[in-house]
Amino acid sequence: MQEFSFRRSDFPDDFLFAAATSAYQIEGHQFGGAGRTHWDTFAEVPGKVAKRENGQIACDHYHRWKEDLDLLRDGGFDAYRFSTSWARVMPDGIKINPEGIDFYDRLVDGMLERGLRPMATLYHWELPEALARRGGWTVREIPERFADFAHLIGNRLGDRLYSTAPVNEPWCVAWLSHYLGHHAPGLTDLGAAAKAMHHVALGHGLAIEALRATPTTNLGAVCNMEYAIPSTDRAEDRRAAELYDGIYNRWFAGAFMKGEYPDDILEGLAPQMPDGWKADMKVISQPIDWLGINYYTCQRLKAAGQAWPGIDTVPGPLPKTDMGWEICPEGFDWLLRRTVRDYTGEMPLFVTENGMANRDTAHDRDDARIAYLDAHISASKTLIEDGIPLKGYTVWSLLDNYEWALGYDKRFGLVHVDFETQTRTPKASYHALARALEA
Repeated sequence: MQEFSFRRSDFPDDFLFAAATSAYQIEGHQFGGAGRTHWDTFAEVPGKVAKRENGQIACDHYHRWKEDLDLLRDGGFDAYRFSTSWARVMPDGIKINPEGIDFYDRLVDGMLERGLRPMATLYHWELPEALARRGGWTVREIPERFADFAHLIGNRLGDRLYSTAPVNEPWCVAWLSHYLGHHAPGLTDLGAAAKAMHHVALGHGLAIEALRATPTTNLGAVCNMEYAIPSTDRAEDRRAAELYDGIYNRWFAGAFMKGEYPDDILEGLAPQMPDGWKADMKVISQPIDWLGINYYTCQRLKAAGQAWPGIDTVPGPLPKTDMGWEICPEGFDWLLRRTVRDYTGEMPLFVTENGMANRDTAHDRDDARIAYLDAHISASKTLIEDGIPLKGYTVWSLLDNYEWALGYDKRFGLVHVDFETQTRTPKASYHALARALEA
């Protein structure tokens, strides 16, 4: 059986190893008084989600959370990165569902009882449908309502949370969902995307303000990043890679850390931005305590003969995961170093997601996942040795789960889930990682 090349003792004593999930992907949204989300609506549209699958049952974590927390404890993890569902706590985005907030109260206490540090993300994409009908992230009301949600969570849970971030992967919430159309609400409109790119950033800032007024401490942001590679050395392809890097990586990092959007991206988005957006930058960039990076892959870019930004991706030569994503740990290394150099300096940095989808069963050797994780965790070790202030690494995901527009087809979990029986079976990667974390 393949083993990891590192041991816990190779890392600083205060380095945290965690695993992550998200609310809509595992909980079962038909339980506990949760309201409809825009993902429920999106999944009903033919062709948007594989088999029109949704998160109504998912992994039934709502009823099986004790078993799932036991898996984290028994795997030797220090922390659990989870998310709260806005539509569970506030079914219409405004009115409180006591059963929903009580669930997270029990969940956080369950983590602490097992010696796990709760790492909360407030929003992992489950926008209440009632707010989506009012314009969703394209209108300013939504970040304001989100701040109300953040204040509620902070007051109820904040005294027990190790860390809190308002929004998971703002690029996905804004660009992937409003320009590329791959996620709910499925828009392909540059004007809607520009407004969402700003309002999601504003939602982060207003939520940080709201959380600072509660017992919650150790506040951060979580950005997904991809390593942008020109497909050729032609000037136009190098430009395409720069634009991709700007939209994907630099937009939100620059907003949160410097209070500015990149000039090259504003060239395309400024005419579409909401009125008065510049006045929001101080709120968006107020101090945070750490930055989290979610990393999976690289992208190879070429110029395309179309309206701005005029970018296409092309296949690359590296081995790929079941998502079709190239396995590129060198991009992980480069992006973390660039983030420290250009944005965060000595601020603590966390890897808040990293993992791979593999077409595995409950009893496969799981060598590909072990190799993927090992390459990135080993890169983390090198980064720390080189002085990068990396304080933790988080595997995505603890469980096989609902993979958004791809339904239940893609399996990222350290633990196999039979979606018919809800049986959990730890994979070889889970057992190998537990052994590495023992030593």
